[in-house]
Amino acid sequence: MTPDDRPLPRCETELTIPFHDVDMMQVAWHGHYVRYLEIARCELLDAIDYNYPQMQASGFAWPVIDLRLRYAAPITLAQRIVIEARMSEWEHRLKIDYTIRDAESRKRLTRAWSVQVAVGLDDHEMRLVSPPPLVERLLAWQEANP
Repeated sequence: MTPDDRPLPRCETELTIPFHDVDMMQVAWHGHYVRYLEIARCELLDAIDYNYPQMQASGFAWPVIDLRLRYAAPITLAQRIVIEARMSEWEHRLKIDYTIRDAESRKRLTRAWSVQVAVGLDDHEMRLVSPPPLVERLLAWQEANP
């Protein structure tokens, strides 16, 4: 198995849409979707033990530099949704792909992706390759999840 054949982390996070996230038509405001993605992204990063506290402790910030969402169907009040987060790139940047689905029917509601880059906390310079702390944790995750 080559490094390219190794699995990349993925997770599914389930949420129920609360009243305070919807408008008078009982549809979730489009801006809340970013928060839903962030919840799933944090769960994914927890899986490899490299969430934001570990990033900071390793000397790097990972700002989001690009974010895309494509809405296919509305999310409504009290709807249970599943957000799938899948790491798709990690060598030069961290790209995570997302699919939001209805939890019961599994109908796709939204697709999205985010891109983050490593920035040194000491010099505020963007790194052109992913730093060793991410690579080490990802390789350890891959060894534990063949």
